Amino acid sequence: MNNPSEFELDLDLQMLPAWARQPATSNRYANFEGGGEGPRERRRDDRPFRRDRPREEQRRSPGGGGFGGRREGRPGDRPGFNREREPRHQPPREPEAPLPEVVVQLVPERKGIESLARQIKLTGRAYPLFQVAALILKRPERFEVHFATKKGPDGKILQPLFVCSLDETLWLSEDEVAQHVLRHHFDAFYQTEKVATEAPKGTYTLVAQCGMSGVILGPPNYHDYQVKLHKLHSERFSNLPFEAYKARVKIVRDEAVVKQWLEEQSWKCEYIGLNLPEPVRFTTREEAEKHFRETHLPNLIKSVDSFVLLGLENQRFMSRGLRAALRETLEEQRRFPLKVATVLSQQLAGQGLQFFKVNKTVTHVCVARPHHLDIVHSSISDGVRRIVEFIDAHTGCSRRDLLDALAPIPPAPATPAPAAPEAAAATDGTSEKPAAATGPAPTPAQTAVITDLHWLIHQGHVIEFTDGRMETAKAPKPMPPPKAPRPAPSKPQEGKPTNEPVAATAEPTAGAPAVVAPEAAPTEVAPVVETSPPTEVAPPVTTPEAQTEPKAETPLTTELAPAPAVPPAPAAGESAPASEPKPEA
Repeated sequence: MNNPSEFELDLDLQMLPAWARQPATSNRYANFEGGGEGPRERRRDDRPFRRDRPREEQRRSPGGGGFGGRREGRPGDRPGFNREREPRHQPPREPEAPLPEVVVQLVPERKGIESLARQIKLTGRAYPLFQVAALILKRPERFEVHFATKKGPDGKILQPLFVCSLDETLWLSEDEVAQHVLRHHFDAFYQTEKVATEAPKGTYTLVAQCGMSGVILGPPNYHDYQVKLHKLHSERFSNLPFEAYKARVKIVRDEAVVKQWLEEQSWKCEYIGLNLPEPVRFTTREEAEKHFRETHLPNLIKSVDSFVLLGLENQRFMSRGLRAALRETLEEQRRFPLKVATVLSQQLAGQGLQFFKVNKTVTHVCVARPHHLDIVHSSISDGVRRIVEFIDAHTGCSRRDLLDALAPIPPAPATPAPAAPEAAAATDGTSEKPAAATGPAPTPAQTAVITDLHWLIHQGHVIEFTDGRMETAKAPKPMPPPKAPRPAPSKPQEGKPTNEPVAATAEPTAGAPAVVAPEAAPTEVAPVVETSPPTEVAPPVTTPEAQTEPKAETPLTTELAPAPAVPPAPAAGESAPASEPKPEA
């Protein structure tokens, strides 16, 4: 094949852009230095796809030749392997122990409740009961934790409670009390002395070390390795499963760590009993612990039926089961504090406070229950009447709105600007500091409005909520009228069908006196007196003015009953009817 000369003219290249018409001998990357900091673009494999090879062979080809290629030696090369379903090697979890059969109750702190009741009485505002309970549960110092035992149907205690008399901590068993005292108060009963002993023989190149505390446990093939491992777990990491704790033990090959373990094994600890009539020495800690359980433990344990835990800072010195029960109770009450609100309502009721519901749903606590004030039929002052009318006309108004409307502050007169402190000091010869700025004192009109509003709130006629909204107590709904008793069904007469009308009187014949049929004898009916139902009059409200002046009688707006109808006089020849009883007026 003849190669074209460099001097020949190629017409196809003349139609291409300038960058495509460059000669093939030019090197576009001659000045490239490399090492740029810009992001590199991923290049696609432009190698052509060969169709002469089967697809399975291309997929299994190493190095990624063709699409879908994988590198050798990866777990995904195995047929039927699913990376998402690869099992993870985790230590098995121990099943959670059931909660102990004890009663856990959260009680608000007494001094805090007294302070809260004093604040409610002073301000007169209505506070939502459940919001107050939620605020109490936010801080541990605001409530106490009461533990109590439960009894079964046979009267036997399901789970006893034990208290350590050294630090007043609560536990579920005597063994837990013994472990707690030996762990935190061992030095109060025994004195530890170090005695030199012979170091372990042999060559050791590695030791096991706790990955959480750093305690050197010794070589895994040493005779007391398992004893130390279980003892360290039970004393310091009992809340962690043993298999999970064992997985955190690491093997160390450092010569310094191995040497440190050998030095520790060159000394032996002996224990001397204290507060005993005769000194006793124990060569091992196991012997000292056995002596403690037999001699001192019975004097340190007392069984109780109830216990009060002040604050949550002392819960770390408590049984694991009791901590779990307390944590579950606290989380449950923080979601919905029903039990805490019940205890809180009893405590606030003991302080003289009252409770009511808004819209029949939200329970509030305040100084007085809502009591409707009838301003039409009650003897009240003009100031009280204006306050009630304003609150009724402006729904959701605040105390500031009430003062601005009924007792506005007049504009202050313009006063000249005070002289500079330097000039005043120069003229007077003194250098006194200016007094601290205070708010304006209330006017007499504002004081009167505040006094009337205070009386209305403490009487229950006006309700002021925590957000400042005010509303008046609504009138109670009228009672529905009693239903009239249904008449008893009449019995059908003998010899006559029930569907025929009964004759009231018989037609008199000529010259014969009128005869009344026995079945239609007239009955004496008293005349009905129509009267209007009496109107309900609200009882007068005791006001400061009403205590000094006599009460004005309120006229009753009742309609007079019509006079009873007078029966007509008897005609000539007829006997006068018997005298009827006079209806009561």
